[in-house]
Amino acid sequence: MSKKKVLVTGGAGFIGGNFVQYMIDKYPDYDIYNLDELTYAGDLIKHKRIQSKDNYYFVKADIADRKTIMSLFKKEKFDYVVHFAAESHVDRSITNPEIFIRTNVLGTQVLLDAAKEINVKKFVHVSTDEVYGELDFDPKTFFTEDTPLQPNSPYSASKASSDLLVRAYHETYGLPVNITRCSNNYGPYHFPEKLIPLTISRVLNDERVPVYGDGKNIRDWLHVQDHCSAIDLVLHNAKSGEVYNVGGHNEKTNLEVVKTIINTLEKSEELIEFVEDRLGHDKRYAIDPTKLEKLGWTPIYDFDSGIANTIQWYLDNKEWWEQIISGEYKNYFASQYSIK
Repeated sequence: MSKKKVLVTGGAGFIGGNFVQYMIDKYPDYDIYNLDELTYAGDLIKHKRIQSKDNYYFVKADIADRKTIMSLFKKEKFDYVVHFAAESHVDRSITNPEIFIRTNVLGTQVLLDAAKEINVKKFVHVSTDEVYGELDFDPKTFFTEDTPLQPNSPYSASKASSDLLVRAYHETYGLPVNITRCSNNYGPYHFPEKLIPLTISRVLNDERVPVYGDGKNIRDWLHVQDHCSAIDLVLHNAKSGEVYNVGGHNEKTNLEVVKTIINTLEKSEELIEFVEDRLGHDKRYAIDPTKLEKLGWTPIYDFDSGIANTIQWYLDNKEWWEQIISGEYKNYFASQYSIK
């Protein structure tokens, strides 16, 4: 009996990278293929532990390169595709929307065409709660799978577009798909342009931490390992065509998150510097994960245990993030926040 072949796109990034390692550890009888273009946010250093394993394969490719992708799919005949690969930073999408459309929309279409060509058994498209737009501050309101899509940034608009393409390929061609929409992830190997790793790395170096506006924007935080287990469940147990929201029920203001990290590291809150708010900054995200919980998903981490775990990981793995925050990253940070 031949091994199942699983293609993970974006497997050198944050969530995709954690998922690759999760799958390698849990399913030694699966062949796991990591396809990544290795843009600024991707690296293979994180995979040193698994790179010599017999069931791990790396393919460097651009998901929008139709010729390469079609050839790869026809050669390997993947059983499953789990699609993470995407440009994902809202600030960068505001500065340069075009690359988000090319990768997130056109790249997804290329993958769908290739998956349709070889009749994959399941195509799981990993999306975001940001496609729903924003919620008000009423704690009784949540995003559900039936919430209309109302994206407010070029990033979330590109993800909503790819979601609709995935749905269309299911409805038109019968492609077996699922869409997952997650809240803000955090955990090991999170690229340090995002709030939690940015704050940890800045605080450890006694550098000022930028906080947009008044810091009262609310996000629902999900540990990346809980997200991995959710995708695993959807891949193997979900009915084709269904959408699942993945949320942690861990709502925090951005300022609360920053202060938690500062206090845990026993530093001064004077490191906080409020900066001009992001354009179109959504007030609040919050997910109702009831549908996924009924499928059998239970998260392991609450925010307190998850953030403690994450801070400790960054303390123990300085060599990984220190090499990232040098060079081009410093230039990006300076131009984005106008602080040193």
